[in-house]
Amino acid sequence: MYIVQIASECAPVIKAGGLGDVVYGLSRAIEEKGHTVELILPMYDCMRYDHIWGLHDAYRDLWVPWYGGTVHCSVFCGWVHGRLCFFIAPHSQDDYFNRGIYYGASDDNMRFAFFSKAAIEFLLISNKRPDIIHCHDWQTGLIPVLLYEIYQWQGMGNQRICYTIHNFKHQGPAGSEVLRATGLNNEAYYFNLERLQDDHNPFAINAMKGGIVYSNYVNTVSPHHAWEARFSEVGCGLNPTLHRHHYKFGGILNGLDYRIWNPETDDYIPHHYTHETFEYKVKNKTALRQYLLLADSDKPLIAYIGRLDGQKGVHLVHHAMYYALNRGAQFVLLGSATEPSIRDWFAHEKHHQNDNPDCHLELSFNEELSHLIYAGADMMVVPSNYEPCGLTQMISLRYGTVPIVRGVGGLLNTVFDWDYDENRRPEKRNGFVFFQSDREAIESAMGRAFDLWYLNPELFQQLAVQGMQHNYSWQTPAEQYLGVYNFVRHK
Repeated sequence: MYIVQIASECAPVIKAGGLGDVVYGLSRAIEEKGHTVELILPMYDCMRYDHIWGLHDAYRDLWVPWYGGTVHCSVFCGWVHGRLCFFIAPHSQDDYFNRGIYYGASDDNMRFAFFSKAAIEFLLISNKRPDIIHCHDWQTGLIPVLLYEIYQWQGMGNQRICYTIHNFKHQGPAGSEVLRATGLNNEAYYFNLERLQDDHNPFAINAMKGGIVYSNYVNTVSPHHAWEARFSEVGCGLNPTLHRHHYKFGGILNGLDYRIWNPETDDYIPHHYTHETFEYKVKNKTALRQYLLLADSDKPLIAYIGRLDGQKGVHLVHHAMYYALNRGAQFVLLGSATEPSIRDWFAHEKHHQNDNPDCHLELSFNEELSHLIYAGADMMVVPSNYEPCGLTQMISLRYGTVPIVRGVGGLLNTVFDWDYDENRRPEKRNGFVFFQSDREAIESAMGRAFDLWYLNPELFQQLAVQGMQHNYSWQTPAEQYLGVYNFVRHK
């Protein structure tokens, strides 16, 4: 098959979150199974050009229809760690991708509407006819609309679309100007609850809703999150649309790139180990303590790695720190805040804990340090309010760091409680799970983990080793996506 991925991110050249990792990891896994994959991305001025090999202009004069006229674009081509990528660079006064940012501009809906129009126009003009166009999140939600309403009549009638939603919170609401700009000129037609009209704002279209309505198949990034999106507030108002299109909606768990996250070969950790040489993991714990100036003692080391914001359950992260310290453990945090109030809160905590030999807060993100923490910690807390898939718990399992997670989204699909998971045999369990979002819930799960650590260290090590033996690579998800591609190809 010939697949084109169209997205706003692709790690490591464009990475703001997990979307970039998924686009790159899935593309490589599908290529390794013998298929052809190309990627179309915006050409941001702030992307990591040092990760692109052989960048050259591939199509100099792409004229994109826009507001009844045209916008001149160049399309550049290069390889990002083996993946063939096309970068769209518009030459207009709007400077859509020369802002020094990926997201966060006041006209993001117009920026990515233009990118969607330019990407599909490039496919048309360059005579690329992929079997599957795979789009991601609201930024490319208009591509299925444009294909079905305009471009299938211009020679692209055989293309099929898979649309993956990574985060339901951001849906790309916009006004009628986006319709006029992209050539979807019939406002009365599109401002309809069966098409693009937002279910809760009659004066707005919803790009993500458009992606759901017009795609051949829609998925989110874990089976449990797919259920949550339909039947809980996690759907962020798209529940009626998902209900109407339930027959083409499902969940496929993300994979983890084991070439990057692998304690057997990780360049960022001083001591390599496997599930068969688990005893070497403790050497990384010693190295982590030395690096962070923590006391070298016989205490469990608990960690948190991730953003400090509402989605990640920041109030429980804070409580977990003090609960761990009160239980005689050490606590390490690595993450940056997304809001000033949270940033100030944890800056105060960092100052308060500055001389504590059992606590270290690193209020930034450091890729190298994250590897050492995964390798050196005994447990990892992931108390998210919602988590479409989650990579933290998967990485923790790979490094023999026992995850303590809230039972939401992909966390529930990957972590199986040591004490209570009746659907898994004891030798297939790998962590601790709690379900409520209060202090008592996380204390209960952390308390069970501490009890096992202190009272039965052999069993705790067995649990950690069992976690290392779970396989969350891209192999299985890639096969599932290929199954979707084959299904929609023949519709």
